[in-house]
Amino acid sequence: MSFTVAIVGRPNVGKSTLFNRLVGRRVALVDDRPGVTRDRREGEARLGDLDFTVIDTAGLEESAPETLSGRMRAQTETAIAQADAIFFMIDARSGPIPDDRAFAALVRKSGKPTVLIANKMEGTAGEAGRYDAYSLGLGEPVALSAEHNEGLPDLYDALRAALPQQTAEASAKAAEPEGPHPIRVAIVGRPNAGKSTLINRLLGEERLLTSSEAGTTRDAISVDLDWHGQKYRIHDTAGLRRKSRVDEKLEKLSVSETLNAIRFAEVVVVLLDVENAFEEQDQRIADLCEQEGRAVVIAVNKWDLKEHTAGAISLLREQASEKLTQLPGVPLIAVSALTGEGLDRFMQAIVDAFEVWNKRISTSALNRWFEHAIESHPPPAVSGRRLRLNYITQAKTRPPSFVVFCTRADAVPDAYKRYLVNSLRESFELPGTPIRLTLREKDNPFKGRAKFKH
Repeated sequence: MSFTVAIVGRPNVGKSTLFNRLVGRRVALVDDRPGVTRDRREGEARLGDLDFTVIDTAGLEESAPETLSGRMRAQTETAIAQADAIFFMIDARSGPIPDDRAFAALVRKSGKPTVLIANKMEGTAGEAGRYDAYSLGLGEPVALSAEHNEGLPDLYDALRAALPQQTAEASAKAAEPEGPHPIRVAIVGRPNAGKSTLINRLLGEERLLTSSEAGTTRDAISVDLDWHGQKYRIHDTAGLRRKSRVDEKLEKLSVSETLNAIRFAEVVVVLLDVENAFEEQDQRIADLCEQEGRAVVIAVNKWDLKEHTAGAISLLREQASEKLTQLPGVPLIAVSALTGEGLDRFMQAIVDAFEVWNKRISTSALNRWFEHAIESHPPPAVSGRRLRLNYITQAKTRPPSFVVFCTRADAVPDAYKRYLVNSLRESFELPGTPIRLTLREKDNPFKGRAKFKH
């Protein structure tokens, strides 16, 4: 039986540091300033022999419901409602402050089993604050230093005591074979293109914070989605601005998270704003996706704001062909995150792009094509000598990657390589996906042998 634990507390007590420690990698952004985490983030955690879901939450603050801070608090309250148990964290060095007491009352009111954590207790630091934490009425505080990996065995014991049945079952549960993994999708684009709004529309709930203010999303948040029986893990990312405008340390961290999301994704959705699509930064983002070898789908958002004239989509596709020359035939879908228009086509485009990215072509079919391609357009002579291209094979998928065995590989012109890639793309229906083509010289069977002497 799986269970869920929410990490809650006021800002800057170390919740994201503990979250990263439990999931085993740096997933949540960590910074000295309060309020870095805004959305709630879920991850698969491990503590001892216990596997469970952990939720990182925004810091609890007293704010009006309609403000950004108030909506962050609402996200945290939702996480508390979803959780089977709560890790309530305080900063032991400062000891409990009035905000801690107010939010401890909120946690007690939930009725959920709670583990009180006195964090930042490196060495003997925070001992007085830990004892003061008893006054919160949440039981004995667990001394912890999430940053220095101290106190996790005590946290394990406290969790076992808080959820005895669930943890006993989780501890004894045998490993089960995994089913097909979900398609990993990263949604990227310039700030305020509507990435979080689009994901909320797909989920059917206000799962991620949205605002007309650019830069609301900072972390690369991942959410699971089942759409007509197909499972996805979708990563919302911070908007990518021009490098010259990324000055703030925190924004640099956000950009780094976005780049990691692209690298770990299988399909990257480049989300454009219909009012100013295909700006220079959009082209740079698409170029980055191609360099990383990801399957790409272009989605033009805010389609509800556009007058639906005849040929409007065709015009956008012509623009894509002109501006995104590195991704010929990339699928382009018009959507409206606000109204839900075009979402079925959009999700199908992701599946189709994923299948193309995974496509494998038989060696016999490849070499029939290869022979025809060379006959139709023979490789040029270089320095008066003909180039011999012998045969081709597919080295791998994800993205489709091919190796051509030939003579004088370094002499084959780039233009001829482009001809082969474009012919591959057209002949085997590989639209939009990056294609890798490597030229390799055949081993000379006589190399290294002694010359015959008369």
